[in-house]
Order: sequence, then structure tokens, then C-alpha cells
Amino acid sequence: MGFFEAFWQSMLRSIDPGTMAGDTGWVFRMIGLLITIGGIFILSTLIGVLTTSLDEKLQKIRKGRSLVIESDHTLILGWSPKVMQIISELIIANENQKKPRIVILADEDKVTMEDEIRENIPNTKNTKVICRTGDPLDLVDLAIVNPNRAKSVIVLSPDKKNADTYVIKTVLALTLNPKRKEGKYHIVAEIKDDVNMEVAQIVGKDEAMFVLSPDLTAGITAQTCKQSGLSIIYMQLLCYEGDEMYFKQEKVLAGKTFKDAIFSYNDSTVLGFMNKEGEVKINPPHDTVLSEDDQILAITEDDDTIIMSGINDYRIKNEVIIKSVPKTSVKKEKNVILGWNERGKIIIRELDEYVAPGSEIHIISDIKKTEKIKNSLDKIIKNQTVKFITGDITSGSVLENVRILDYENIIILNYYDIDVQEADAKTLISLLHIRNMADKEGVKVNIVSEMFDQKNQELAEVTKADDFIISEDLISRYLTQLSETPDLKKVFDDLFSAEGSEIYLKDAEDYVKLDELINFYTLLESATYKNETAIGYRIVKKSHSAEDNYGICINPDKTKEFSLSEGDKVIVLAED
Repeated sequence: MGFFEAFWQSMLRSIDPGTMAGDTGWVFRMIGLLITIGGIFILSTLIGVLTTSLDEKLQKIRKGRSLVIESDHTLILGWSPKVMQIISELIIANENQKKPRIVILADEDKVTMEDEIRENIPNTKNTKVICRTGDPLDLVDLAIVNPNRAKSVIVLSPDKKNADTYVIKTVLALTLNPKRKEGKYHIVAEIKDDVNMEVAQIVGKDEAMFVLSPDLTAGITAQTCKQSGLSIIYMQLLCYEGDEMYFKQEKVLAGKTFKDAIFSYNDSTVLGFMNKEGEVKINPPHDTVLSEDDQILAITEDDDTIIMSGINDYRIKNEVIIKSVPKTSVKKEKNVILGWNERGKIIIRELDEYVAPGSEIHIISDIKKTEKIKNSLDKIIKNQTVKFITGDITSGSVLENVRILDYENIIILNYYDIDVQEADAKTLISLLHIRNMADKEGVKVNIVSEMFDQKNQELAEVTKADDFIISEDLISRYLTQLSETPDLKKVFDDLFSAEGSEIYLKDAEDYVKLDELINFYTLLESATYKNETAIGYRIVKKSHSAEDNYGICINPDKTKEFSLSEGDKVIVLAED
């Protein structure tokens, strides 16, 4: 036979030994047998090579070491309890985006991370979550997640000692990477100790935003203990589920006043604006004239729902508006903190800005070395005197002996040196004792409690406490907001500080006549007489109903009518 025919016959015998069944002649058979045996070895080797290569590839994918080819993704560096809340918020924020991606690089097993995410967040909607195993401090590992093409980077603080050092070095690995991109990164990171803030800002320069988590939660706690319901408002503004804050340039408003702007929207509530220099003005004078370069700041459902209503007749009931401005004065207070942790000092420092000289703050806990803490507190406060009382905050007799109901505001802090669930349990027991005593005496107490675990808040609702500060959730949501809209940091810095305008819940009777049907435009008009901006209201009868958002309504439909009764509040932006 010719060469091609011989080649064809040999190939068939290599692939299929049964082909030689019809051969004749022993010489031909022996040659066919040798070819078949050789073919078996060759094919076995080929199959082995393919199997080994595929197995290595699958193992590499399983270990999370393959290169991420995504672009315009949100990159999360590190792994901590905050990651689930951040992913959940990003999923909601990305619902109106096309093919959104979240990429995580952490020194954890890829499969373990994916299983934990799948268990906690079974439905990621249109967002794809990609996990990679590696050390964010290693430049080779960092290159795997393609940071140069990420739209934002969130650096998580680990739950270990020297956590700030880890965060700073991670930011350093990004900013000083020899293979970094030419443009600027948008990095958001958490710092736990203010001592490290200066060096962090040196490393991050104008590419990184650092959130000092103890100051954030302490500032909100200090404000919340003065105003029941404030923590719920902040959590709602920081959450992507529902309404949140966005900027929008509205050239149609050029030449019009800020008062014109707040009446121009029915489904969005204007808080202020940002000028072309990047300065944010919260609740500016209502006669402020806007320019075409200004971007209004509004609470709305999504970034594409800030739409002018076109309504000209607001149906304002001027006859029910209270135009007089109530006199406000700062009074001496006697407040108490149950329990103690490192945030206690910051809370007392922040609270000092809101109380009158001569006020007292008592600390009831079982910690030692109280004299050292007291001396350090005396150096940073001017309006309060500090007194430590040794006692177990879970003991009903201790709480009765200190006459806990005589304090204007009660703050319960978790202990950091014990298990999370045990710490929350102590808080719950304290709440139950205080609520039981308050019910017996028939008095109202204002309580703000710190919780570690979100699930424990549901258990705590039976105590009817006024507010809960879930530290981890608060920080997670704040980091997420800044990763999506960096200019919001200026807004929150203003709202969380004692200077400038803040959010207040004020008596409804100072704005309108009670039990009269009104729309929200009427409340807006009333607030303008006091140089304030109304953003919502609270129905006190629903203040302990989770289903009704604890009675709080932010950014309501301004045309819908409702009535306010005694005890109800108007939520406004004001300077005091």
C-alpha cells in the first residue's frame, strides 16, 4: 500500500485496536500489533498530560490565584465581619448598573469565602462577587485583582493587634506600586486609632479617604443620646435600601434661591448644595442664589430619581403654620454611661459640645484604674464633671442604688475584653432591668445602647430602648457610601460634628397646629421661618414599631396629607 494508505491504517490501529481484526498475513498482523501497542502508550500519555494540566488549572482556580480580567469593579482588600454588610449594600447600590462586579482579595481560602458569602447573601441579584486568595500587602498577589482598573478600593481593618499598620501598609502597596496606574485611585479605609491618622493621610495623600471609626460611632452616640431616633435616621441615610443622599447638577435652578430648590422636588428632599470649588453647604441661608455650576444635595430613592416635579400650587396651609421661633437654651444635665470601652472617652468628649457648663457624667462599670481614665478625661472636657461608680451593670440592685431613672440620658457601652455575645447579653440584661424599673415608676427614660451583633437588636426590641448603635454595621455602611460617592464625606463630616447644621428632631407643635391635616410642603414652609430645612417627621406612637421604621419618615411624598399630634417630631436641619 502507498504511504498515505499506510498512514491511515496505522492511525486507525493506534486509536482503535479493534481495527486489526480483519488483517491477513502474519507479517502485516505483527506490524499492526506493534503500532496498536505504541498507540496505547502514546494516547495514555496524552490523556495523562491533559488530566494533569486540567487538574492543575482547576486547583489554581479553586485556590483563587487566577487573574481577574474585570474592569470598573469595586475592590475589597481584606476580610472582616464588615465584609458581608458592605457586599449587601453594594448589591443594592448596583441594582441599576450594568454588569456590576465586586472583587475580594484576602488571606483566606477562596472556597471558604465563597461559601460564607453564599450562606449570608444567597441572592446577589445582578452583581457578581469574585474572590481571590492572597495577601493584599504582596505586590504579586495584588496584581491578581487588577486594582488599576477598579473604580474604587475598600481596605478593611482586620480584627487583630496593630490593625492600623496593616491598613496603612495596604494603602502603601497600592499608591507606591511601581506598576500602578497613571491616574488617581479612589481608596476608602478604616483607621481605629487617631494616633495613626496623620501617617495614614501622608501615605494616602489625595487618593485615600480614612474613616476614624471610634470617632464616627462616638459622635453619633453623643448626638443620639440627646435625641431619641437620631441613630435610626443616620442608619437610614447610610443604607442603600430605601432613600439615600446624592448630588446632581441642576442648571435649571441657576439664578434661583435655595428656598426655590427645596420646593422644586416632590419625591426628593434637598439638604444643601456643593459649589464648583467642592465646598458643601448644608442648610444654607434660604435666600442663597444658586449658580449653574452648583450641584444640589438631595435625599432620594436612587441617583436617577432626582427629578423636578413641576408643581406650582403647593397647597400650603398658612393658617396652621407657627411662625414664631421657640427659644432654645442649653441646660445642665446629669448623664450616665453603663459599661466602658475605648469609645467612652470620645463619647464624653463629643457630648461636652452639647451640654451646659456644670453638667455631670457618671460612669458605672467594673473596670479598674479609673483614676487614670478620669485624669485623662478632665484634660479634654470643660462643661462636665466625671465620676466613676464601681458596680455590675447587670445587677438590678446596683442600678436601683444609683437611682438610674434620675439621669436625663443613659448610654450603655459594651465591654471589649469579653466575647461578643456575652457583651451583648450584658447590655440586654441592663436594658431589661432599666425598662422594668421605668415601667413600675411610670417614667420615660432615654436610652442609647451599643450592640455588636445585628441579630441581637431584634431581641432588644422587647426592652423598648430608644436607640441602638450597631458599630460594625454603621462603619460598613459609611465605608460603602464613600466608595460610591466620595463627596459625601464632606456631608457626613458636617452632620456628625457640633459645628454647622445638624439633624434635629423638634417638637411638632413649634411648627404647625396639632391634629390638622397638612402636607409636607406646609412643614417645609414653616421650617423656613426658623432658617431650617425640614427633611421628615416622626410619629411617636410608632416609635417602638420596627415595621413602621420606628415612626420615622424621611423624604416623604410632599403632596400626601397627614396630621401630627402631641409628642410627634419634625426632623430638620438646623444649627441648634
